[in-house]
Amino acid sequence: MIKLNGTTENQVTEFLLIGITDRPELQGPLFIVFFLNYVAIALGNLGLIILTSVDSHLQTPMYFFLRHLTCFDLGYSTAIGPKMLVSFIGEKNTISYKGCVIQIFFIGILITCEFFILSAMAYDRYVAICKPLLYTVIMSDRVCWVLLAISYLHSIMVSLLITIKIFNLSFCESNIIRHFYCDSLPLLSIICSDTNETELISMILSAFNLISSLLIILASYMIILVTILRINSAESRQKAFSTCGSHLTVVTVFYGTLLFTYLQPQSSHSLDTDKIASVFYTLVMPMLNPLIYSLRNKEVKGALKRLFKQLM
Repeated sequence: MIKLNGTTENQVTEFLLIGITDRPELQGPLFIVFFLNYVAIALGNLGLIILTSVDSHLQTPMYFFLRHLTCFDLGYSTAIGPKMLVSFIGEKNTISYKGCVIQIFFIGILITCEFFILSAMAYDRYVAICKPLLYTVIMSDRVCWVLLAISYLHSIMVSLLITIKIFNLSFCESNIIRHFYCDSLPLLSIICSDTNETELISMILSAFNLISSLLIILASYMIILVTILRINSAESRQKAFSTCGSHLTVVTVFYGTLLFTYLQPQSSHSLDTDKIASVFYTLVMPMLNPLIYSLRNKEVKGALKRLFKQLM
């Protein structure tokens, strides 16, 4: 805290991040684990971005959205990972006030965008399986860019509103954040002003983003399931299911973790439990997503084979 003329100013210049653990003997091993984790995130997501950009067989709406999904994964893991790695080897794990504002703002944009990109991918699968003759008309390049632009604009407005509401309040009790990055819930816990309005706005917007995008996904897959069950050929049914497998796996893990983390009352939150969940969806999921889309997707595996042949 800052003291001026014997009085305490209601603002801080930096925050102290508790990090994942305060046990010194774990700092070295955790640095190695998360360094390898971040290297895997960077290589996996950059590789998928390049592959879906250069391979002519992957120039479809599904891979257009997947390319942006991997950009979001790489973006918010980069906003968190390198700073966390420094904390394992540094004497003091601090982040400046402005750095905290920037971090929470950009992470908010990227996480929110991910909701709606995942729902756009579900809609794409619905059109491809249920309306195949109209696929190129419905999922035109213009429609894809409009869906992406709406996701970005909505995410920016939501993240900007929550960031402004949080940082207009007073951090006059403590500057210690019980987390490994600047997140809304740990920040709200150290604010001494009335946080009821900010908590309510944050809860409503988080619930809207999560539930609205999840409803689009569930509705799309319910119609897809009905359509697939009407297909007579077992081989055709298997082929239709296989085009959805990767996306369904990612959706299940991503939404399951976020439902567990955020759709709870503030009083019910355990910050240590939230910390573990945050590690999973900000640093583990971005590493797993390229693997899921590579190992469970025949088109991506085919593109990898073609790329290796060209390189050889």
